[in-house]
Amino acid sequence: MQHSSNQNDPWQYKIFFNALFDLLEILDQVQVKTDLAKDIDKQRQQLKSWLNIDGVDEYALQQMIDAMEQAHKALISSPRLGQSLREDRFLSSIKQRFSIPGGSCCFDLPSLHHWLHLPDEEKQSAMKAWLGELDELQDALNLWLKLIRETAQYKTHHARNGFFQYDAEDACLLRLEICAEDGVYPMISGHRNRFAIRFSPFTEGEPVASDLEFKLAIC
Repeated sequence: MQHSSNQNDPWQYKIFFNALFDLLEILDQVQVKTDLAKDIDKQRQQLKSWLNIDGVDEYALQQMIDAMEQAHKALISSPRLGQSLREDRFLSSIKQRFSIPGGSCCFDLPSLHHWLHLPDEEKQSAMKAWLGELDELQDALNLWLKLIRETAQYKTHHARNGFFQYDAEDACLLRLEICAEDGVYPMISGHRNRFAIRFSPFTEGEPVASDLEFKLAIC
């Protein structure tokens, strides 16, 4: 959405609205705010326990703790995520038609057709204002992902005949790096303590018959 909001092509605006409406649907179905606040608080408590460890950069650690406390408070004190977007008259008037194939034609959505012909500066200003309603969510999520990703470094592994299995300890996030020239994609199954990765080729009917090198970070 951030990328589309800075573009001037008409099709980029439709990508923006599709992504925005999909996000609002997710926020309606999943307790994102509650779950994210709990995860941030859990990480904050863990960081606080590291303050008493010898050799720790207390200044940098305290800065991170303060940032997490600020993000946690902003998230908790914010109203229902996306509520102002749900109540926006223009967004409400076009949302339902976007879920219908071909439903965003000018004769079905004259208000959208009119909006698309407004000056680019006015459209971009409106999109930035809509995205601004989700700043608390974005800031908290970016901070949480940054902390999680920094807990592990990439290590090289080999998938025998395209299959890899590993016993982890309360894993939260898996990050993979695969060479594009291998022409495969990963299919991951399992849970926090044990998972398996099977690499499948983009060409159907040709299973991976050799060992495959990839990089994995278990966060």
